[in-house]
Amino acid sequence: MGDKQQLGFLKEGWGYDLATGKLVDMRKPEEKVRQKYEQILHDDYGYDYSQMDTEVFIKRGSRTEKGIQEGKVDKDRADIVIYSSNDVNKRDQHQDIIGIVETKRPEQSDGVKQLMSYMSASSCRWGVWTNGDLGGIEYLYKDAAKGSIKRDFIFDIPKCGESAEEMGKLTKDRLIPATDLKLIFKRILKTLYANTNISRREKLGSEMIRFIFAKIWDERYDLDKPPEFRVGSEDTPEQIKARIQGLFKEVKDELVTDGVFETNEEITLDPKSVAWVVGQLQRYSLHDTDKDAVGDAFEVFAESKFVGEKGEFFTPIEIIRTAIVLVDPQPHQSILDPACGSGRFLIYALEHVWNIMGHSKKYKGSPDYPKLKQEAAEKYFYGIDKEIDLVKIAKAYMAIVGDGRGGIVQQNTLHTAEEFEGRARDMFVEDGGGPHFKQFDAILTNPPFGANIKILKSEAANFKLGHVWKKDANGEWQPTTKTKNTEPQILFVERCLDMLKKGRTLAIVLPETIFHAPNSRYVLNYIRNGNNIKAIVDLAHNTFRPHNNAKTLLVVLQKGVPQQDNIIMAITEETGHDHQGRTLYRFDNISHHFTGEIWDDTKIVRKELQDLHNPDNQYVFVVKSKDIVKDIYVPRYYWQKRTLTILADAKKAGYKPVRIQKLLDEGIITAHAGYGSPPSGFKGRGEIPYIRVADIVNWELYKNQTALIPRDIYLQIKGKKGLDLKTEDIIFVRRGSYRIGTVAMVSPFDTEVLLTGELVILRVVKPDNEYGIDPYYLIYLMSHELTQRQLPQKIMIDTTLPNIADRWKELYLPVMKDKAEAVKVSERIKSAFQAKWNAQEEIAKLRSEFGGLTT
Repeated sequence: MGDKQQLGFLKEGWGYDLATGKLVDMRKPEEKVRQKYEQILHDDYGYDYSQMDTEVFIKRGSRTEKGIQEGKVDKDRADIVIYSSNDVNKRDQHQDIIGIVETKRPEQSDGVKQLMSYMSASSCRWGVWTNGDLGGIEYLYKDAAKGSIKRDFIFDIPKCGESAEEMGKLTKDRLIPATDLKLIFKRILKTLYANTNISRREKLGSEMIRFIFAKIWDERYDLDKPPEFRVGSEDTPEQIKARIQGLFKEVKDELVTDGVFETNEEITLDPKSVAWVVGQLQRYSLHDTDKDAVGDAFEVFAESKFVGEKGEFFTPIEIIRTAIVLVDPQPHQSILDPACGSGRFLIYALEHVWNIMGHSKKYKGSPDYPKLKQEAAEKYFYGIDKEIDLVKIAKAYMAIVGDGRGGIVQQNTLHTAEEFEGRARDMFVEDGGGPHFKQFDAILTNPPFGANIKILKSEAANFKLGHVWKKDANGEWQPTTKTKNTEPQILFVERCLDMLKKGRTLAIVLPETIFHAPNSRYVLNYIRNGNNIKAIVDLAHNTFRPHNNAKTLLVVLQKGVPQQDNIIMAITEETGHDHQGRTLYRFDNISHHFTGEIWDDTKIVRKELQDLHNPDNQYVFVVKSKDIVKDIYVPRYYWQKRTLTILADAKKAGYKPVRIQKLLDEGIITAHAGYGSPPSGFKGRGEIPYIRVADIVNWELYKNQTALIPRDIYLQIKGKKGLDLKTEDIIFVRRGSYRIGTVAMVSPFDTEVLLTGELVILRVVKPDNEYGIDPYYLIYLMSHELTQRQLPQKIMIDTTLPNIADRWKELYLPVMKDKAEAVKVSERIKSAFQAKWNAQEEIAKLRSEFGGLTT
């Protein structure tokens, strides 16, 4: 089909095969592997899709197509067959097949012998077995003279028009960008982990960094010579390893004083594994490969060591780009990432600065322009990270795009200036008048965060934010002399402001909790004390999933500048992937199908940031600083466009929106808190049901028999102030992992239950009201789709737990304008409840009569 591109989905999960155009089920893991390898064959090796076919029957001995059709033999077919010609009439298995690829689902490891039999029965010269990115790839070669199939002979496949014998005859000008470098790196990591003399993943990561530097070095120098980083058909694994060791020695000699490598470091993989790795990477140019792909690939090795364990969660590229748009770093401004990780913030900030230079007459026309670009990278870009492997990755990354590696050092940013040593001290500490940190024009960072990686109070004592804070007599937050174990992201706020010049800008990713929760108010006050909150971007909850569940904001702050009148706010509902890390596509609500467009709102945000006051903006808006309510700085809380849309939908449907707070103020309903939780040892040891968030389901209270507690414990926790429940009370979930907004009605059998503190009791005390609101109409209104749609703007994350606090009172209920219609709804719902309660009463009688029943 020539250079055919994949067409859109006909229905969810289905698509067209790249090579043949046949309709295939993309949900099958093995099909995903096949489609990816077809793309690699085309993009990386130059084979036309029309040269490929799938599910090809290869006759082997007595096995015939007729026998397969009659069910007499197994239906073995080659997954991908590559022919010498794109002429469909030249498809003879004994003359025209040059390659066969056997693809398996990721968890499968069989199929190599099957591939060998296909190769033996055809003209095939080379074969590939792969199960995608889970470590599985093997290359096979057939000796044309002897007909024997060799394993561990070649470590790559020929490009289109190339023979296996010519594969090692590469030239540097023919290296190509990689289609999916991350896939290759995942495969390398997992294959080496399973099959080499190195059993720890972090050591493999260090080993691969050495390979990457050797590859970069080979690409950058002696451009008129063949690559040293190659596998020739005549080379032994020992010869290949010797060449790579030679490259790495040159790299090490250059960078050992830079703190990247130790003088005694060597590539420790066995020769066969070295040859295999080189075969995977030899034809690609890391320099010319898209830097997003290079960054993704580097982080494959970093993830196994740092994700989760040490709070290192790599920032998605689109979030970095958005931060850079908001900060807008300029040429000759010093730029720092004090938690640089793999260096992505620095890479994209450098790209931004270069782009400005490329459009400036000052630089563009200069004969020294290339030199000025390199000078910008070397003189103005700085990074710090405490993990040496991440520092090495960041240096490699910077070296690929144009140097700047010298400004990146290993050091713990949260150490005092006195504790900085060596190059880190030279670059980041001023000694005049006592050691203190140098200051920079722009800081962009995503610090490590997490409740499980707290900085001990002995070290946190060096920070104001490492102390316990309390309000003074004037209601102002002040630090006490008492210190505490503190989350690193909180201390990074203080350190970043220490290292930022007055009037300059910080962009930092921080947990949402800081910007709304009362127990984090002291941190918020520290942030805004004398500083200007310029912009806040509400990041999708999936942003750092699946590695971390934290809900975060991107905050842009100007140091030492009075708070501006207008705060820029933006929303990203999704950033391209779901909670499991899978690509997320937009959904067409009209056709009820997923589209081919990745759901990433950051692209829209960056566009809308160019025109802040455009009334057509979907996700970007401006909030007056004086209009900030209750110290809540979470953008979606102020997303008026979404609120107005919901209210407009309510009015269009004939409803009159009424706030719950109005019903409370008018004395139509009352609200009371739940009671609390019993000690776990008492659960299952009594007769009073304990009702938790998960027990609010289908408008009723589920009484879990394993959570019954003794009556005296119930009375003790409920106390004298606890409201005595009545039939028709409404129970509302205000805090919980996933059920906030769910409601239930108290039945005649539920008046003695212990309600957890996450629940609110709503009671209609004035049923004769202008809205027609009685308990049955209230449960209808609380459950209404128009009410539930408002919840995401009111629910915020307190540490890791969603919490609506008292913001549920701000919800608008879609009250019917016609009170008579409301009464009809109420009567129907009341009738349903009465029928259910009658049935429950009958079941209770059966239980009493027959005894010993669990229902």
